Amino acid sequence: SMEVYPRYVVEEPLLRRNLSLIRRVADEAGVEIIVAFKAFALWKLFPIFREYGFGSTASSPWEARLGYEGLERKAHAFSPAYRAQDWAEWTRCCSHITFNSLSQYRALYSPSSSVSYGVRINPGYSPVETDLYNPALPGSRFGLSPEELGLHLPEGIEGLHVHVLCEGNSFQLEKLLSIIEQRFASPLSEARWLNLGGGHLMTHKEYNVPHLIAVLKAFRQRHPHLQLILEPGSAFAWQTGYLESHVIDIVEHDGIKTAILDVSFTCHMPDCLEMPYKPVIRGAHHDPVEGLPTYRLGGNSCLSGDFLGDWSFDKPLEVGDTLIFEDMIHYTTVKTHMFNGVAHPDLVLQKANGEEVLLRRFDYQDYKERMD
Repeated sequence: SMEVYPRYVVEEPLLRRNLSLIRRVADEAGVEIIVAFKAFALWKLFPIFREYGFGSTASSPWEARLGYEGLERKAHAFSPAYRAQDWAEWTRCCSHITFNSLSQYRALYSPSSSVSYGVRINPGYSPVETDLYNPALPGSRFGLSPEELGLHLPEGIEGLHVHVLCEGNSFQLEKLLSIIEQRFASPLSEARWLNLGGGHLMTHKEYNVPHLIAVLKAFRQRHPHLQLILEPGSAFAWQTGYLESHVIDIVEHDGIKTAILDVSFTCHMPDCLEMPYKPVIRGAHHDPVEGLPTYRLGGNSCLSGDFLGDWSFDKPLEVGDTLIFEDMIHYTTVKTHMFNGVAHPDLVLQKANGEEVLLRRFDYQDYKERMD
């Protein structure tokens, strides 16, 4: 029988649909929108991104270099802390660099003709309900409160950066903007740019895009001196493809049937365990249906908790069946790791005509070289 591999499949028409929507928002609202590599970094697809004129935001020197080289535009940077030994690389690859603290600003800032510097602010507001993704909890390590920043921007600082949304909507953004206007009025009046971070899920089918554009335009009218920057991650790759897996075995214990797959939640879909959330499986019933074959799904690592449940299917699963996890391109492709030496799924681009391009197949050397 033919060898089968699990695979991440990016559907090019769906990716282009997102890219053109985001491009339209940027143009109509008069803002800059850049892609966050933490959610999507498949650089072999960057030629497609370049067609739409997108830059990137980076949180590490490697991401910054990837943006500079792959998108052919200097990156915007935010990192919780910058190491002095990396500073030359940061300033080489970035047009905008945001400091997380005044101590980092004092340690690293020097006037630059090629870099515009900013500081991250903490508005004390976030609609995010999962603590793991909430940067505005008490004691957060991110950003300056209004009291810490004071009434004036530090010398040489031109921008403010805020990131408190996660898969957020335009009404949450509108509330955030009004809080920033109240709590940071004076520094805002001195700034040249305001970076609104990520979490703007504008490609979601229920997102109110006209409202987003209206909110951004109204803010720009109130603050004509400010350039606005948004840096969503998920929105670019939202519902652009899937993770295809296969059933290797079916076991039953204590009345629970588990289909064991050639993919792993902990290795390939860690957010399912961390957030946690239950992914949509093509053709399956998302919630168990009485009287239908029902399964827990087990990953193929030896972490006991590498499973999720329960889905019902119209007919019993069999060894060799294909299961498709929907919407597995944002974050999953970036977070996939090699715990247990479990192989990464293939990376595949599916063109509009159905033609498939194998971007990458991983092998033993990929695993071994990490410890080289």
